[in-house]
Amino acid sequence: MSPRNTAKADIVLKNFWKDNAHFADLFNAVLFDGEQKLHPEDLREADVDLSSVLKFNGHIETIQWLRDVVKKTAYGMDFVIWGIENQQKIHYAMPLRHMIEDALSYLKEYNEIAKKNLDEKTTNTKDEFLSRFKKTDRLHPVITLFIYYGEKEWDGATSLKEMLELPDYLENLVPDYKMNLLQLRNSENLKFKNKDVQTIFDVSRLIYGKNYGKITSIYKDQNLTNELGIVIGAITGSQELINYAASEKEGGQFNMCTALDELIESGKEKLLTEMVEKKLAKNKTPDTIADELETDISIINNIIEKIEKSA
Repeated sequence: MSPRNTAKADIVLKNFWKDNAHFADLFNAVLFDGEQKLHPEDLREADVDLSSVLKFNGHIETIQWLRDVVKKTAYGMDFVIWGIENQQKIHYAMPLRHMIEDALSYLKEYNEIAKKNLDEKTTNTKDEFLSRFKKTDRLHPVITLFIYYGEKEWDGATSLKEMLELPDYLENLVPDYKMNLLQLRNSENLKFKNKDVQTIFDVSRLIYGKNYGKITSIYKDQNLTNELGIVIGAITGSQELINYAASEKEGGQFNMCTALDELIESGKEKLLTEMVEKKLAKNKTPDTIADELETDISIINNIIEKIEKSA
């Protein structure tokens, strides 16, 4: 294995989804049942900074907020903002966060329109001047997809109303805000067209299920790019897989099955080392340890030597 890499999962995932082909395929599979509504060539980078200044009755509040990945599709004068938020852990206030992020996106566009109207003095009535927003002005849709990569089932709210203590008689009076949530663990029926996107979801899901046999049967004769290995390692929290993928220089590819075999063996050795360390702490001899763990004395001595060197 190579020296430990310090790749941050959120940066690895942001980088993967910045690719237009990956981004478009994700939205098409999740929101449009595989129908090709978004096309990579139509996507443009959009500003991820939603920071803003809020003014209320003479009070000023600044808000700093950055989105993970944002793209824009433009068709003539009309456009749509598409956003991805990556989530490794369950966030029990996620619907509220979703609503705030989308609202800040709308506020950002409103402020831009208001400034343009003020600079160009295009408001025609007192009402338009007050809001700095003309009767004919329109904001553009913001569509956000939250991807939850965690191994366990999402057990948090998926809409604002689920977060509220809401009596039945108020049910129809309180507006809701639903989030677009994708759980990696439940992604097996999505109709991906992009091979890279399909691979990271499939392999990550199989790793979570410890279904290494199926990975072997599917990817036995296939090599994956180093990038995909690093992304899968980031998703599943496997620093070892990240290190393995990053260490494979030749052709920028590696064999997933070989990597898993080595990782499994590495995991077994790590577990055995931990057991030996506990027994050494109880002042047990190498012969006794080998006896109790039913392991060859040469292997135990090897492990003890490594422990002493790293001390």
